[in-house]
Amino acid sequence: MATTARGLDDRGFIEREGSLSRIQPDFRPVVSAARDSLLAAFGPRMTSAYLYGSVPRGTARPGRSDLDLLLALRDEPTDEDRAEAKALADVLDKDFAQIDGVGLIILSRTQVLSDLERHDLGWFVACLCTPLLGEDLAEYLPRYRPDSLLARETNGDLRLFLPRWRERIARGDDPRTLDRLISRHLVRTGFTLVMPRWNGWTSDLTQMAEVFGTYYPQRADAMRQAARAAYEPMGTPHTLRAYTEDLGPWLAAEYEAVHGVKAPRP
Repeated sequence: MATTARGLDDRGFIEREGSLSRIQPDFRPVVSAARDSLLAAFGPRMTSAYLYGSVPRGTARPGRSDLDLLLALRDEPTDEDRAEAKALADVLDKDFAQIDGVGLIILSRTQVLSDLERHDLGWFVACLCTPLLGEDLAEYLPRYRPDSLLARETNGDLRLFLPRWRERIARGDDPRTLDRLISRHLVRTGFTLVMPRWNGWTSDLTQMAEVFGTYYPQRADAMRQAARAAYEPMGTPHTLRAYTEDLGPWLAAEYEAVHGVKAPRP
């Protein structure tokens, strides 16, 4: 099927982004090592492994982009599994200068395919993850449109994050890390707020901010600044306060008014 400029196929479904063929030469050795490490560490306990983010999209920047992996196990992950995943991620990060950090999400096949996660984790795997190993769980999931249900179930819980971010700021966590984390979350939430009206999908944070700004011009500059910080975080106290005391609370309230609140998780 043909893909439109807005990330949809000719029937209006979100196309899966990313492909192993788009991985840039600098990052192919990292991906190969990650594949081998996952097989060695988890073997038959693993049902699926995926890449997501800039590496499979072909937009990664050597020395500045991280490697993002998602691993689905046949059973619920144990503390030992999580520790092994962290150790694996740390080794990859240390061994390859091309990447600036490794993120590894580890969960169960059952959770990905659950009714509760159908429009959150399920959508994420089906549309934003590139198969690396094992079965592709997208085969058991529906096609997705950029509608209000998807908006609610992906980002309709922003209000829950605000106190956690305030706690981390008060605790003195690394401000640049927080700036990058919070700004990315806010930009993606701002985009999905307007996604059904725009009727499309993008993972480009700069484009997300621009799309948001066309519908909320009074907040456009703040969102553009957040998009810039997502790539070049400064971590100033003023910026972090603006996220948690101004843009964040406003965005959470507007999101709930437009799309409702995400179904609670246990």
